[in-house]
Amino acid sequence: MSTTKIGIIGCGNVAGVYIEVCGRFDILQVAACSDIIPERAKSVAEQYGVPKACSTEALLADPEIGIVVNLTVPRVHAEIALQALEAGKSVFNEKPFALNREEAGRILAAARDRGLGVGCAPDTFLGGGLQTCRKLIDDGVIGRPVAASGFMLDHGPEGWHPNPEFFYKAGGGPLFDRAPYHLNALVTLLGPVSRVAGSAKISFPQRLITSRPKYGQVIEVEAPTHSAALLEFESGATCTLTMSYEVWASQVPHIEVYGSEGTLSVPDPNTFGGPVRLCLAGESDWREVPLTHGYAEGNNRGIGVADLAYALRGGRAPRAGGELAYHVVDVMQRVHEAAEARRYLQVDSRCERPAALPPGLTMRTWDA
Repeated sequence: MSTTKIGIIGCGNVAGVYIEVCGRFDILQVAACSDIIPERAKSVAEQYGVPKACSTEALLADPEIGIVVNLTVPRVHAEIALQALEAGKSVFNEKPFALNREEAGRILAAARDRGLGVGCAPDTFLGGGLQTCRKLIDDGVIGRPVAASGFMLDHGPEGWHPNPEFFYKAGGGPLFDRAPYHLNALVTLLGPVSRVAGSAKISFPQRLITSRPKYGQVIEVEAPTHSAALLEFESGATCTLTMSYEVWASQVPHIEVYGSEGTLSVPDPNTFGGPVRLCLAGESDWREVPLTHGYAEGNNRGIGVADLAYALRGGRAPRAGGELAYHVVDVMQRVHEAAEARRYLQVDSRCERPAALPPGLTMRTWDA
């Protein structure tokens, strides 16, 4: 099997997970890493056995690197992705794909013009939990999906994240930070979104950091911190989706899908596993469904990079690909635009449902 060498740009909190997971696949080899703080790249390289820590310029100039994994902060996701594509590299972005549809469109156009591949996190929907849900829906277990609901309600990251400022700036807020998990899952299960209505607000214009090392600093909030949306899918299903950094506690479900023959309880789309639960018509109790797919244990961020490498080798579309990522950005931006307009707005973009994974995959194996 030919190996695709990858370079990591951005050596923050999540870099180590990507390096470890990508290293499990024979098709991938982590060859280099870089960061705006050179010492951080050097530390990550030493800790995880990456052969080379270097500048971003040197990484992009390396002719052996085929895929750049872009783990920078959201405001430069598009900038770094475009630099990578211009250097002849395929690229896998952390979420969100870009700050808006204009940036996202430039990434897709650049990749298309150069015949390169594009992927984007989150890839959690490729885990055993969401793929089991996909199979249950495709097999007709709950009948025809008619509606869904999704929630992510907490009080924000300033109490635990070491650098929480970017969560409250452009490209942040709970919608752009957390809704990609829900939207990737919902598009996988129900297909693309056709129109939206929305509401968005900032209830607390300042946030006090209580995590280390920035304890006591104050963040000026720019992004909406509570967003509620009504999504209509091309399939005819609807979904209420609420994302908030203004809630201390709740008991709402992560995602539920309501079908003509029963209800499917979907696990946290920010994880790879279960539980998956069903309650069918005529039943009074929920029952847990055994997972049909692998990659359910632990944190498997990076399997989307492997899928991109397999897609490039096999000439197929990546599952966590650019068209899906663009559609998700388009939907999120439309929610905020609909909130400002106080009316429904059409979503112009479309994407295919990502291809389902075959059941029974184990670690280190894939579909191609």
